[in-house]
Amino acid sequence: MNRRDICEAGAELIGVDRAAQYGDAVVGFTAIAQIRDALDMVRGARPRGAEDQALDMIAVKLVRASANPRHLDSWIDIVGYAALGGEIASESEP
Repeated sequence: MNRRDICEAGAELIGVDRAAQYGDAVVGFTAIAQIRDALDMVRGARPRGAEDQALDMIAVKLVRASANPRHLDSWIDIVGYAALGGEIASESEP
């Protein structure tokens, strides 16, 4: 697959009514930003680490699951990101 094919596949993906699956993009992105702001507030001055990225991905999936709780992929992804984040955090403990 070349770059043109990839761009065309992306255009097809966003051209489909994804709102039916995940809700309105602006509403979802706003909710994700609010969750990330809350995570940053609690994290404080601690430098952002790989485990924080796992939390950010969980935030994305939480919003998607909230928009469509019957879409099991979001629930499965939450479990996967939590497991990865926990593993990373346990390996970086002093």
